Amino acid sequence: MSDSPSTQTTNSNKQDLVPADLSKQARSNLTRLAAWIGDRHLAFRIVSIGMIVMLLWAGSYKMTAPGAEGIVPLVSNSPLIWWHFKLFGPYIGSDIIGLTEITAAILFTVGYFRPLAGVIGGLIATLMFFTTSTMFLTTPGTIIAVAGIHGMRYMSFLGLFLFKDVISLGASLYLVSYFGHKAILHENRS
Repeated sequence: MSDSPSTQTTNSNKQDLVPADLSKQARSNLTRLAAWIGDRHLAFRIVSIGMIVMLLWAGSYKMTAPGAEGIVPLVSNSPLIWWHFKLFGPYIGSDIIGLTEITAAILFTVGYFRPLAGVIGGLIATLMFFTTSTMFLTTPGTIIAVAGIHGMRYMSFLGLFLFKDVISLGASLYLVSYFGHKAILHENRS
């Protein structure tokens, strides 16, 4: 006898919320390796710890004079936050950005114990990295021509520096999803 569509949806949702031990289901060495990595949540651990360290370090650096001065051309050319330094000045403005990064890192850390905090940290990081990702398109000097190669253009060091924020944007969305999944499991246990 077949399950009704509503029962199938409920069963499917329950399966999505229960972690499976994929290692037992894998047949080849390659899929066993992939399952082993997934079963141990290695991607989450590396992404979350890397994001925490990067945000703490970058946030702290932005609270120094060289850090503040270094982001002036980026913020000044941003269509989304150009007003930020005009309103607060480069040093206080940079301090606010740094504190925002440190706050997101702290929320990710708390998210290990309280998943909703990780979701909030992920949303803050998503907004930050979306904003900085747009700077790749608006900051002069991110794409350069290379002498001797006609018509060929490459990302400059500045361009590569900014483009990493596109990857960080994806990592932030992944962390929102992961912590959100954990929060749902926590809510359903209560």
